[in-house]
Amino acid sequence: QVCPGLRTPQVPVWLCSLSGRHSVLFSTNSLLLSNWKAERVFCLYFYTGQQEQRKATHLTIDTHSHHWEEDQSKATSSPEKKHPALEMAVRTKWAGATINWNGTDPFF
Repeated sequence: QVCPGLRTPQVPVWLCSLSGRHSVLFSTNSLLLSNWKAERVFCLYFYTGQQEQRKATHLTIDTHSHHWEEDQSKATSSPEKKHPALEMAVRTKWAGATINWNGTDPFF
């Protein structure tokens, strides 16, 4: 029998498969499950479980920022301009979101 906490998590959790590796993307903010207004600016944590990652990577997501529009024509036409797979995965839920890696070099 499945525990009710597993059927209805108290905080948002996404299991990811990025570049053939499994990982977890989660938030400690339970309001993301029930209040759409909490989706303006919020934190997500990303953990791969790999030995080289000692702690979860802290990401700040801004769904109303328009920094991504500043030079959109240049970004879309430039083949060398690639986004990390993690950013693309986050944008499947929050299209156009700005992702701040908070000092961590983007990976995945």
